[in-house]
Amino acid sequence: MNAPEQMSFIEHLTELRTRLIKAIISISLIFLCLVGFSQEIYTFVAQPVLQVLPQGVDMIATDITSTLFAPLKLTFWLAFTLAAPFILHQAWSFISPGLYQHEKKIAIPLLCSSVILFYAGIGFAYTIVLPILVSFFAAVGPTGVEFMPDIQHYLNMVIKLFFGFGIAFEIPVALMLIVWSGVLTVSQIKSKRPYVVVGCFVAAMLLTPPDVFSQTLLALPMWALFEIGLVMAKYMKL
Repeated sequence: MNAPEQMSFIEHLTELRTRLIKAIISISLIFLCLVGFSQEIYTFVAQPVLQVLPQGVDMIATDITSTLFAPLKLTFWLAFTLAAPFILHQAWSFISPGLYQHEKKIAIPLLCSSVILFYAGIGFAYTIVLPILVSFFAAVGPTGVEFMPDIQHYLNMVIKLFFGFGIAFEIPVALMLIVWSGVLTVSQIKSKRPYVVVGCFVAAMLLTPPDVFSQTLLALPMWALFEIGLVMAKYMKL
């Protein structure tokens, strides 16, 4: 078992600064590559709402700057999302010298799994949750009210929804880390299941737009991921 490398406090700060600079550069480079396609990116993300709009009705911009800054804001968040593996690699490069060899063997698969699950959560939100959510709100509007979403408000909802599901899909990894570190056993976590279910709905309330429908669409998958995480943690412990 190899001992962790020893570094001084100043060396830690210097290394942290280097890793942060590299992460920021990666986001900036991806953003610069994508900024020319910001309008197309926004159109792609807006497809779920564009498909349910009545014929002849379009999305609107209530702020004069929204037509420029809404696509740019979305492009920045997309750049951040695409740079996530590199950002995590920089985080791993920073903490790995302080880990034992057997800890690295566990951490690397968990790190890769967290990236995959994060993207899976965003994909689930875009392909399944967002179309259901938009169709629901388009259908429940009162008579005489035209459904014309504002592009800035729609963007804010989408970003919150995507990152909410991306974070929620990390639950199996979080459970495996808790069990592996010895903080709690699988049996102890199972005994807290009622509190976890309530916690799923509370977390969904904080991570999604303020409506019961979208909160339920997030809370139920979170509960399912909790159960999957328990199974994975049990076999990992074995």
